[in-house]
Amino acid sequence: MRLGMVTTFYPPYSFGGDATYVRNLSRGLAARGHEVEVIHCQDAYDLLGGRGPDEPIIEDPGVRVHRLRSRGGALSPLITQQTGRPGLKAAALKRLLGEGRFDVVNFHNISLVGGPGVLAYSRAPVTLYTLHEHWLICPTHIFWKARNRACDGPTCLSCCLKSRVPPQLWRYGPLISKALDHVDQLIAPSVFTAEKHAALGRVIEVLPLFSAFPALAKAPPISPSTFIIVGRVTASKGVEPLLRVFARLPQFDLLVIGDGDQRAALEKAYAASRNIRFLGPLPQAELARHYARAAALILPSLAPESFGLGVVEAAACGTPTLVAASAGGAVETVQRTGGGLVYRNEAELEVLLRDLATQPELRQRHSAAARAGYEAHHTLDRHLDGYEALIARVLERKRVEGSRP
Repeated sequence: MRLGMVTTFYPPYSFGGDATYVRNLSRGLAARGHEVEVIHCQDAYDLLGGRGPDEPIIEDPGVRVHRLRSRGGALSPLITQQTGRPGLKAAALKRLLGEGRFDVVNFHNISLVGGPGVLAYSRAPVTLYTLHEHWLICPTHIFWKARNRACDGPTCLSCCLKSRVPPQLWRYGPLISKALDHVDQLIAPSVFTAEKHAALGRVIEVLPLFSAFPALAKAPPISPSTFIIVGRVTASKGVEPLLRVFARLPQFDLLVIGDGDQRAALEKAYAASRNIRFLGPLPQAELARHYARAAALILPSLAPESFGLGVVEAAACGTPTLVAASAGGAVETVQRTGGGLVYRNEAELEVLLRDLATQPELRQRHSAAARAGYEAHHTLDRHLDGYEALIARVLERKRVEGSRP
């Protein structure tokens, strides 16, 4: 098959897990003999303060990447954000998604590469849209209200103003509904995310994400007092409350892996806490070693995650996860595998930290469950099998519908 992936960010010009997923999916499909092309907006990366690639640009065999840049530079994604349409990228996208080019077009994070309007550009027999975030139903993408708390109800206009997100008037019209008419299948990474989008009135298939971590030649020894947090260092991820917990528990070490707008301030504020170290973003191979060595990954998100990719990355390394009850789809992932525990408050987290550090059999039990859950649900091959089967079902459904009088 010839597959086109349309997304705002793509490594190394990217910030989060959605871009990592698209790259690993594209690599996996290419390895199975499919032809894959990726279309993303480099102007959007520049607009949001991208500092240039943190890793070398690698051309993957079988994957062709189109990095869209316009003469308008940052103006291009700004126009898309305000109009919900491709704007200055329209001509390039129409050319790249033209008739006969792809058998399948899969839209991912389209917020700045074309908005809802780009969904109408697919001319492929199968058009998919993967809901990596809650952007279709939340202007902030993540249900994080006024930059200080999880969303407790729709007051979107005032929330946008307080969140410094330019309000989008197109959200109050029919654009989203009409654009979704061009999509054959919506895909969610978790039941939680599918249920959050139920008001769209569309059938949504759940296809859990996967980890493509390289296998470690030799697992490092476990450090029972070392815990890690991996991801964006932002308010919605709950990093600062977690640092407060570790600042008063000097017997435990915390490694903060990732970058974000809070990193510099938090690194300065907790400089005196020698048990807290900020490592910044790391290559996957090095990250895998930190996962394998840690007593557990901690996912303290205050805003609901659509899935929680770190949970399955940790599980692939045989590492359990301690996940906050507020973390949405990540809770579902831990419960599916049994490879971790859920905590509701800081007091419960402290108990779990002590239990894992002092009861090696507890850590071993959850480690084994995490690895078994990964093998059962979250390997690349299982995901690709599900992905290809989903495409086949869409084609069959369209064939049957097309044969009806």
